[in-house]
Amino acid sequence: MEQKSIFSVISPIMVGPSSSHTAGAVRLGLMARNIYKNTFSKVKFILYNSFATTGFGHGTDKGLLAGLLGYMVDDSLIKDIFNIVQDIDYSYEYVQDISRYPNSVDIIIDDRMKISGDSVGAGEIRITNINGFTVNIRGNYDALLLMYKDRPGMLSEVADIIQKQNINIATLQCGRDSKGGIASMCIELDIPAGDDIVEYIKSFKDVFFVTNVRKLK
Repeated sequence: MEQKSIFSVISPIMVGPSSSHTAGAVRLGLMARNIYKNTFSKVKFILYNSFATTGFGHGTDKGLLAGLLGYMVDDSLIKDIFNIVQDIDYSYEYVQDISRYPNSVDIIIDDRMKISGDSVGAGEIRITNINGFTVNIRGNYDALLLMYKDRPGMLSEVADIIQKQNINIATLQCGRDSKGGIASMCIELDIPAGDDIVEYIKSFKDVFFVTNVRKLK
């Protein structure tokens, strides 16, 4: 686990029993919801290592589903989520893999998007991969996420739009599967980009996915 201050250790206010296995699971689900945004009818959770072995007793399975459905970490309904959810096909798989973080999960939504993340302790999380692209989204900032066909100038075009809106960039991460292949860009911002920015970037040549990712509360 990552080192935390005493303030992190005693937070968040949550439905227990575990900050890492319960609250962290809810927050991973919430962040996946923020990324995917669309309504969904099917989800598969692949739980790794400690999540797989002790998650059932700590409510990790319930927390992940509840977060994906929009429930907050302190909502008492999390414990009854299996009795509440309707019209959602959900399933779980449990895996041991030493290459993955101890509290790790893959969330596969509608067989369209795979979001991987870790619960790092005290309710804190990080999203590490989206559809095969490495990211590092912790939910502390609003972010702008793009996927596109790799070409010269894309970064400067997007950065120019953000600059013209007087929005400061906190972090920036880019990746691609190959030169001229599929690329990703994740820009964390001090204030959220407006929906008008998202719609404008959608009109860019070779962009096939762009969304605002709201920070966690």
